[in-house]
Amino acid sequence: MKIFLRSLPLRLCFLFSLLVSSAACVAGGTLVRRNTAELAGITGNVQWFGPPARNDEGLLSRWRLSVGPPVVHADEVGSTTSPVDDITIVSWNTAVGEGDVVRFVQTLQPGPLVLLLQEVYRGGPEVPSELRAGSAFAGHLGGAVAGPNCREIEDVAARLGLNVYYVPSMRNGGERSDEDRGNAILSNLPLTNLRAVELPFERQRRVAIAATISGQTSSGAPWHARVVSAHLDNMSTVRRAWVGAEYGRARQARELAALLQDSEPTILAGDFNTWFGFSDQAYVETAHAFPQTTVLDRRATFRGLLRLDHVFFRLQPGWSAQFRRGESRYGSDHYPLIGSLHFH
Repeated sequence: MKIFLRSLPLRLCFLFSLLVSSAACVAGGTLVRRNTAELAGITGNVQWFGPPARNDEGLLSRWRLSVGPPVVHADEVGSTTSPVDDITIVSWNTAVGEGDVVRFVQTLQPGPLVLLLQEVYRGGPEVPSELRAGSAFAGHLGGAVAGPNCREIEDVAARLGLNVYYVPSMRNGGERSDEDRGNAILSNLPLTNLRAVELPFERQRRVAIAATISGQTSSGAPWHARVVSAHLDNMSTVRRAWVGAEYGRARQARELAALLQDSEPTILAGDFNTWFGFSDQAYVETAHAFPQTTVLDRRATFRGLLRLDHVFFRLQPGWSAQFRRGESRYGSDHYPLIGSLHFH
């Protein structure tokens, strides 16, 4: 058997491991609205979604114990009365503050802007100073100890004068850390209909976030679009034994795409950790749910080696969107994906 496995390509090894471990799979369930007191009490204007309690609740609740509440400053900048015909949209894993978001934004053309960010961090007294019994947390990455150029997400938003919506996925380090990390949406447009989506648990708690932007074009036509920032697991546990965590990522991607399957125009972007690029099941599952997605720039986004980051879209008739990879990583280990959404 060992000789047989060594002769298989990596993808076939994955398929074999999927078959032999299928009996140990944790059945996925459709993501549902979570109205638990624990989640509803975090902040009143965020709608929470997640796996049914019978599936992953025990694991997810341990990770929630060690993070602070979301950051919501979503309607302090911008006006829905200003005409908007085009929006610059960026998706970027900023390596827990090491990517210089401020310097990067200064290279963009002025105008309406939405940043869909992954691996940003928040530091301060909002993060629990003591870990309660049973808490779970991640190892420390980036953050303030990485150097003076690392900025926590509220500071980034303040320096750029942008609205910010941030939800932590996990604590960034153990008891001595005062940081958590997760996904954020920054924009000079107001952000409404805020959602936080706990994905099916694989190795770490992952929370995708969504918001709605809206306005009218220069011709007076109203528009609105949902923007989503997501970050899938890059690995799985030994118990699940997924090679490259592909099955786990596909499960997370499938459930998130299913939650977003409605009539809302949607931009879904993020670090999908697709080890196998455009043939990774997480990409295939999501692209199937967003058939309008086109990819013109297929270059690698992680250190120039792997294509981990993607943008998917479902648009209204007459709209168009294009995306390309940036030419610099600006301190991160990921290149940003830079695009534009056109309403005419």
